[in-house]
Amino acid sequence: MSSNHPVMDTESVRHAYRRWAPVYDYTFGQVAEAGRKHAVKIINQRKGRVLEVGVGTGLSLPAYGKHLTVTGIDLSPEMLDKAREKIAKKNLGNVDGLHEMDASALGFADESFDTVVAMYVMTVVPDPDKVMRELERVCAPGGEVILVNHFSQEHGVRGLLERKLANFADLIGWHAVFEVDRVLICEDLRLVERRPLWPVGLFTMLRFVKEPGFGVAPQAAKEFLAKGRRMTPAAMAADGTALPHHAGKGAFARRMLDSNYWRSLYRRLQSQWAER
Repeated sequence: MSSNHPVMDTESVRHAYRRWAPVYDYTFGQVAEAGRKHAVKIINQRKGRVLEVGVGTGLSLPAYGKHLTVTGIDLSPEMLDKAREKIAKKNLGNVDGLHEMDASALGFADESFDTVVAMYVMTVVPDPDKVMRELERVCAPGGEVILVNHFSQEHGVRGLLERKLANFADLIGWHAVFEVDRVLICEDLRLVERRPLWPVGLFTMLRFVKEPGFGVAPQAAKEFLAKGRRMTPAAMAADGTALPHHAGKGAFARRMLDSNYWRSLYRRLQSQWAER
């Protein structure tokens, strides 16, 4: 989705958070506390390795369960210095490491983490599409990607204020205008929960489960329907894409809406392509 608000580059982000680092815990860190606690509470019910993208000053690190192995990355060295102080002060042995790293080019192997969380990050990064693809890539199949973020609205007083703030993105360090559609782009991530958070729904938590092949269904459906319009019933039957002649419209509709059907079809086509 296109947007007409200013684009922040990587250096702008670094510069903004260099200014924020000394006071972050006592300013925005307080506003964001409820969302952060909610996300960590959910993550603590899980197991394995956790990657926190945009770990910042490490406000969430002491709250993670000791049964989790936590890795954090951030673009700001000043923020990471604050986080390392917390790790040393609180003796957080389950924090595996902190790395200065660009979220759009994560230096980790595919499927490295059971949970990937990015809190208050997507409105900051210059290229949200790339970041979402990276979160998807490093998450293991069956794992979860969790976002806590501000998503803008078009109408009302809040919408007007967000549009006014859009021109000051470089100064405040984040985009006030940021549509939720910009993060709903990954083929293998299925959205399982969307929850408004305090204060007054200003932030939203999105939970995705990584299901390889899940997102091929919409595209497969379009291709199926387009193909069906071009083919005769006999040709569709011969091709294996048509329902039996006795199947009614209701059965056809249920099949079109069944994601398991599309995943099965995708795997079958993959197998056929591999044999050629």
